[in-house]
Amino acid sequence: MTRRRPSTRTVLTVATLALGLTIAGCADTAPTASDTPAVTASTSGAAAESQTPGGGHSSADTEFAQMMIEHHVGAIEMADLALERATTPAVRDLATRIRAAQDPEIDLMTGWLEGEGEPTTAGNMTGMDHGSMEMDGLDQTEAMAELEQVSGTEFDRRFLQLMIAHHTGALEMAQTQLDDGVNTEMRDLAQTIIDAQEAEIAEMEDLLATL
Repeated sequence: MTRRRPSTRTVLTVATLALGLTIAGCADTAPTASDTPAVTASTSGAAAESQTPGGGHSSADTEFAQMMIEHHVGAIEMADLALERATTPAVRDLATRIRAAQDPEIDLMTGWLEGEGEPTTAGNMTGMDHGSMEMDGLDQTEAMAELEQVSGTEFDRRFLQLMIAHHTGALEMAQTQLDDGVNTEMRDLAQTIIDAQEAEIAEMEDLLATL
């Protein structure tokens, strides 16, 4: 018996079915969104710093610590002179508390800078306003020279006036740190300085009203 060859139409039909089954099988095994790793955009330098322990640190943090050390040294110098010359007990008490608060903060900032491999002196600062280091238009040397020339109640009054201006400069520096800094420890210190020195400014204004 002679075997009949399949017709061309039959061959095409079988081939079409086979191709359809192959495509369906590939679709079943194609990776889904859940199978592929998510693609995330790279973070910026500032964002990466803020995600590291302690917030990392930036030039703003470094400048804050360096300049606040210098600022605190000036306040302690003025406080020491007040302890020698002030005649009002409340002024002497204030000077004692300023010294007691700011000396450990100097140690904290010095240790932090050294731990971060940063110099402890300010050098050439670009981010912070150097006007915050002045008191009534006087730099530290000029302010101390003026205080050396007065005594009694006049000294007490001038000390309070200059220290209010000095604290106001510290508030500006601390606020700049809160605005621009990324390091948690330095930002916390900035807030501590703001809280403490705002209260001391109010106290000094009250004292001035009584002298």
